[in-house]
Amino acid sequence: MTKETPEQTSRRMAHQAVRDTKPEMVLRRLLFANGLRYRVDFRLPLPWRSSGDIVFPRLKLAVFVDGCFWHSCPDHGTRPQRNADWWAAKLDRNIERDRQTTEALRSAGWSVLRVWEHEAAGAAAQRIVDEVKRLQQAISDRCLK
Repeated sequence: MTKETPEQTSRRMAHQAVRDTKPEMVLRRLLFANGLRYRVDFRLPLPWRSSGDIVFPRLKLAVFVDGCFWHSCPDHGTRPQRNADWWAAKLDRNIERDRQTTEALRSAGWSVLRVWEHEAAGAAAQRIVDEVKRLQQAISDRCLK
């Protein structure tokens, strides 16, 4: 096996899907079938660049569909053996950025749901539907007061 040059690695990594992944598409279809309308790859109100995979802006609900590898799933996440130090730092930064994003959004009054790519799509969709209903009810209750 020949070793990639840094340029080849960079080019290959640039082609990794960042949106419209299979787990995300299946989840979006289920949400749409449940009558929900949402924004996709929506820029979030944070001081750094961050987008939610599925966002309900009026409800302030951001949903992230996290890949097991890139976000270090405790059940399925693996760490490459080659260039292990670099990968460990990279994946640890991803975990920290996820934590900071969730924390910042919650501090700004947003609800955040994180779905692992391995989760059953039906169960994940139901979690999101339930949260949307809860947030809609909370808004309705505030309006009636």
